[in-house]
Amino acid sequence: MHGLIALTGLYLAASPWIVGFSGLTDLAINNLIMGVALTLLAAGFASTYGRTHTMSWVAPVVGIWTIIAPWAVAGDMSTTSTVWSNVVTNVVTGAITVALRAAAMGVAVMRKKV
Repeated sequence: MHGLIALTGLYLAASPWIVGFSGLTDLAINNLIMGVALTLLAAGFASTYGRTHTMSWVAPVVGIWTIIAPWAVAGDMSTTSTVWSNVVTNVVTGAITVALRAAAMGVAVMRKKV
């Protein structure tokens, strides 16, 4: 699951250039920073979970922020198609992040019970 979270983070970081809203500077920078942060978190969870498990709450927060970012950082969005492409990208990426991290936390809880 950590690999899927890392891939989601990489997609989020590259999404302004993949989807085509790289002209929206504030949102592109937001996606780049959140994507890199998510990728680094996933790498930390995968390699040293014993030391990073206390930070597991950060990934769902990044996912939730990714969902609401188009509206919070919407100051320079100009066209309807750009708004919708960004909203769809961020909402889907954020929802995947929250779901994967919740699943990973559930697996960790089940391991502790056994």
